[in-house]
Amino acid sequence: MRRLVRSLLLTLALPVLYLVASALMPLIPGPGPDLSGPPAHRIGLLQGPIHTDILFPLTPETRTRFAFADAAGVPLNHPEAAWLVFGWGSAAFYTTAGTYADITASAVLTAATGDGAVIRLDALGPLPPLENLRFLQLSEAQFQALLNQTTAALAGETKLDHPGFTGSDAFFPAHGRFHLFRTCNVWLGETLRASGIPFGLWTPANWSVTLSIDRHLRGQTG
Repeated sequence: MRRLVRSLLLTLALPVLYLVASALMPLIPGPGPDLSGPPAHRIGLLQGPIHTDILFPLTPETRTRFAFADAAGVPLNHPEAAWLVFGWGSAAFYTTAGTYADITASAVLTAATGDGAVIRLDALGPLPPLENLRFLQLSEAQFQALLNQTTAALAGETKLDHPGFTGSDAFFPAHGRFHLFRTCNVWLGETLRASGIPFGLWTPANWSVTLSIDRHLRGQTG
């Protein structure tokens, strides 16, 4: 009986510990190189209910770097295109459907227990002020490192056979595994830290990303 009670208490405690860690560990600075310097580029972090995308400004440099996406149908060279959307996530969960209401229980279970990853690229025009959009000022070294980190996450430049969400986006194969302890937002934190951008030690949820930005990037937002 005691063993059963202990098992039940442990089962109940694990989600609580996960939530506590998701709020405390973003406040601890994670390791990364020091690539600080004068502001040279501006990127965006666009947060949805559970996922955060990186927004790269569409310049001649980024259009050249992601030319394969334009060839796959992502309209990076459209006259009104201003931002490249870059997102990493679970293949089963991320590609299920265009709205959260369409996500299946099996896709959630696959993502939580371990799944392959995909990258979603899209193009956006000029953006109005949005509550869920934060801009970061990066040094030249940070920006170049971030470009290198994100393109290195691609496992191929051939578009996956999936219709996408917006009619202008496309999915591509990605390196890495997605699971409950390495979510899309954990990948984001790893990628930013590896690019010399200060960020929290572990950021599994969107509130973890927000806490980390407010804690470590106050001087680089705007």
